[in-house]
Amino acid sequence: MTHPHPAAVSADADGATRRAWLARAAALAGAPALGSAAAADAAGAPGDRRTVMLNLSLEPDSLDPTMAASAAVGEVVHYNVLEGLTRIEESGAVTGLLAESWTAGDGGRSHVFRLRQGVRFHDGSAFDAAAVRFSFERAAAAGTTNKSRRALFDNIAAIAMPDAHTVALTLHHPDAHLHFRLGEGPAVIVHPRSAGQLARAPVGTGPYQVAQRRPGHSITLERAPHARAGRRVPLDGAVFRFIHEPEEREEALRAGEVDLFFQFATGSVRRFQDDMRYQVLLGDSGGKGMLALNHRRAPLGDVRVRRAITHAIDRASFIQRALDGHGAPIGSHFAPTASGFLHLDSLYPHDPQRARALLRAAGVRTPLRLRLALPPAPYAHSGGAVVAEFLAEVGIVAELQRLSWQEWLDGPFRGHFDLTLINHVEPLDYLIYTDPQYYFGYDSAAFRELAREHAQAPGPRERQRLFARLQRHLAQDAANAWIFTPSIVTVVRKGLRGAWMNYPIFAHDIGSMWWDG
Repeated sequence: MTHPHPAAVSADADGATRRAWLARAAALAGAPALGSAAAADAAGAPGDRRTVMLNLSLEPDSLDPTMAASAAVGEVVHYNVLEGLTRIEESGAVTGLLAESWTAGDGGRSHVFRLRQGVRFHDGSAFDAAAVRFSFERAAAAGTTNKSRRALFDNIAAIAMPDAHTVALTLHHPDAHLHFRLGEGPAVIVHPRSAGQLARAPVGTGPYQVAQRRPGHSITLERAPHARAGRRVPLDGAVFRFIHEPEEREEALRAGEVDLFFQFATGSVRRFQDDMRYQVLLGDSGGKGMLALNHRRAPLGDVRVRRAITHAIDRASFIQRALDGHGAPIGSHFAPTASGFLHLDSLYPHDPQRARALLRAAGVRTPLRLRLALPPAPYAHSGGAVVAEFLAEVGIVAELQRLSWQEWLDGPFRGHFDLTLINHVEPLDYLIYTDPQYYFGYDSAAFRELAREHAQAPGPRERQRLFARLQRHLAQDAANAWIFTPSIVTVVRKGLRGAWMNYPIFAHDIGSMWWDG
């Protein structure tokens, strides 16, 4: 595939305005931090009715959701700065966003999207079909790190542009989840002329733009020029404040500095349920919390050892002790929110005696010493010691390693680990198990063939049957030790409306929030 030349992209007549805006964006990208006055003004005082401050436990390492691994990227920019053709609502329903309508044909292999007209990027240039084609071809290019490449972009056989406001996709095979996938962060439409700076200073079509980045501290959004929704959204902006230590988050809550705490440390929630300033929302997610196992490291490549580790873990106890009971057990890389979900946790019940027998059968001499890497998320910090306790009971000594998010990306995510406790939040991401180069190194030709059959299944009944086989195959291989799907605990200042309770995807739509009164 080839990328369109920049000249093919519709341009705004006011070239000087665009050049000035791009110069401003470039300056922002090169600045490690702006003056504190701008952040203080954007954050406002507690209860400010023009802005909102949100706390996230993880700081994104990039602002490009089409190439970065962290879900925290989409939490900041998806819907706010960058938009896709479709939108995933809190209910999981799919509605139009940059596409106002679409039709399907040829048994689900042909999809024609009618684009919303009058949409402009933040620099004033027009959004059109060429921007969509550029974005999709960029996501499918060789060497891309787009998380949806296998599931979405590799399935696109051709992209046609009948006119400037129409995009026609031809798929290799039908995909019942196509419109959902187009509403996820990796499928946002990027500005062709500024794609190179997307990780630092994204130019989007959303109602907000990045006004300030303070590494290790916060990201500030402000209303964007030319955005069609910029004048209609109730809030002037938002500050995403990054605090991952539970004690610091509790202190910020006591001080009333933050309006919304996302994925609050569940063990502390009960102490604040009587705080008249806040309310606690308990919702569902599509996350898969698991002990990821590095198949490249002996003896973890032995299925008997992986099954032993899975038998060693008491899921119910983990959920109670590490998540304060806010979660549900799972036994494969699928969440209860997925249609066709199978309850497979009973395949490996908590059975230390069985675990020790499997280790002996695999020729493992105990104590077996392994390193357990923990990312800086509350569930990992609270759950690491619990997992280590379970493993110790069967003769496995887990050395805990608390990592920063960048250390986790540079280490475990590149395959440098034994065990890591991680929550995969992307829905319908089971195709990661078709990639032997993925960080945990699962390599199964049988699973890849099963995934191919599922993708090419002729009808919904056959797809559903194969979807069940996908779940059972991963479980029987004990590809990882799945433990929980988390409930989402969000602490919200009373009077703030529009915040999600359920998270089919991890996104915070600031434009849909407002202050009551």
